[in-house]
Amino acid sequence: MEKIWLTRYPANVPAEINPDNYTSLVDLFENAVTRYADLPAFINMGEVMTFRKLEERSRAFAAYLQNQLHLQKGDRVALMMPNLLQYPVALFGILRAGLVVVNVNPLYTPRELEHQLKDSGATAIVIVSNFAHTLEKVVYNTDVKHVILTRMGDQLSTAKGTLVNFVVKYIKRLVPKYHLPDAISFRRVLQQGRRLQYIKPQIVNADLAFLQYTGGTTGLSKGAMLTHRNMQANLAQAKAAYGPVLQERHELVVTMLPLYHIFALTVNCLLFVELGGQNLLITNPRDIPAVVKELGKYPFTAVTGVNTLFNALLNNKAFHELDFSTLRLSVGGGASVQQSVAERWEKLTGKHLLEGYGLTESSPLVAGNPYDLKHYSGSIGLPVPSTDVRIVDDEGQDVAPGESGELWVKGPQVMLGYWQQPAATQEVLKAGWLATGDIVTADEEGFLRVIDHKKDMILVSGFNVYPTEIEEVIARHPKVSEAAVIGVESELSGEAVKAYVVARDSSLSKDELITHCRRNLTAYKVPKLVEFVEELPKSNVGKILRRELRADNANQKSSAEGAAKVS
Repeated sequence: MEKIWLTRYPANVPAEINPDNYTSLVDLFENAVTRYADLPAFINMGEVMTFRKLEERSRAFAAYLQNQLHLQKGDRVALMMPNLLQYPVALFGILRAGLVVVNVNPLYTPRELEHQLKDSGATAIVIVSNFAHTLEKVVYNTDVKHVILTRMGDQLSTAKGTLVNFVVKYIKRLVPKYHLPDAISFRRVLQQGRRLQYIKPQIVNADLAFLQYTGGTTGLSKGAMLTHRNMQANLAQAKAAYGPVLQERHELVVTMLPLYHIFALTVNCLLFVELGGQNLLITNPRDIPAVVKELGKYPFTAVTGVNTLFNALLNNKAFHELDFSTLRLSVGGGASVQQSVAERWEKLTGKHLLEGYGLTESSPLVAGNPYDLKHYSGSIGLPVPSTDVRIVDDEGQDVAPGESGELWVKGPQVMLGYWQQPAATQEVLKAGWLATGDIVTADEEGFLRVIDHKKDMILVSGFNVYPTEIEEVIARHPKVSEAAVIGVESELSGEAVKAYVVARDSSLSKDELITHCRRNLTAYKVPKLVEFVEELPKSNVGKILRRELRADNANQKSSAEGAAKVS
């Protein structure tokens, strides 16, 4: 596809980036901590860690991995914790030792954790004690030989850390009993590491930096192999697209999404480290009142999140009292940003909520709305610099301009492939092009619009119905808080549309909602079934999990059929 979008770029956004500005992420990191040594780098629970402290602690961590654990370049180390100060220390320590980071969702079940540890071949894990009971159940079935254990408050000042650890364990009872007798404490690792010599290994851009596991929407999750160059390229692409509105040394980004997720890892952690910005780490983004209280303490300049998180903030009265005068950049990703949410955000903050698009397999950024866009457009934006895209049909042929098809992507941010899964790699990497599985259209300026994901498409009497469109319409109803749509079996039409709705106002009825949909949708798109629920199932970053709704519907059908047989 011709790069028609380049003419729409703001004047100070380049067409191409250099993915080889640094020889590795380690060089990027060392450059940043030298330039910004005495500036704040990360803030969590009121504790500030400067770039100098981050350098010292990550160097000690790397030295321990090299000298005490004798890990060799390329070995995999799992990292399983929410947003705490320990996370960047361990992250950069692992990378500085020439090792590969395997990010793990702390909310994994034992089955999911065992799969990821075995699949990655991780020989060490850094884990917060709240989730140690999960590791205990599976650790002996894996290659993990070294467990580094930390508590929530271990990087806070002595008094505050002691209090936090006491409250977490004994008051809130958030640390289930566990037995990991050979585990070593994070604090002890740093103490010993400070006395050991760190030797910087030879790391090049082609070396593996992360095994970043996909959400596993179909089957078991797969490890996307992301190199130092992949991550560095995407960092440079994000900086090229949004850097013009950001000021070196003067940014404070709110990091509510977990750093173990690729979006926050690249856009929040790496980008703002290179810019000399501060990261305000939110450990529990689900506690919205606590999040809002924390935001009130800092003059934040940038915010990233997903639609459900922005919606939850907007529904909190105290959030409306915050000072947004310093806010320069708001970015939404991970799932489609709904028009109603974007418009409410803009009305409250005075800043447009810029929607972006990416995948784990592309480090993640593929496209984003230009920073000079004034209002919500319903688009995921323009491909970022040094990115090629194609829109293809089921045979892999380019569709005519304006027609919908699957988005294929090529660029320096695209992964090497899936770890030890050549067949799965071959399914998505086609002659250097990443087949995203997302159905999109492009307009005359190159703005991309996601119609939906292939697997979520509903076929009603031969017509393609895309859940996102219906969810968008339902969300516009003033009595609706959230909605999700799936396809269910139908004898009449093959599939029918079912909506799961979280009501903002309990007076909302199914008839009222369906009438609203009929005013805004063609007949075959109108939900035939509506189910009101207290909440929708979401991933760790707030993505609505349609697959769980499909499973719930299948269980309901199975139970109903069983009851019918009995009667």
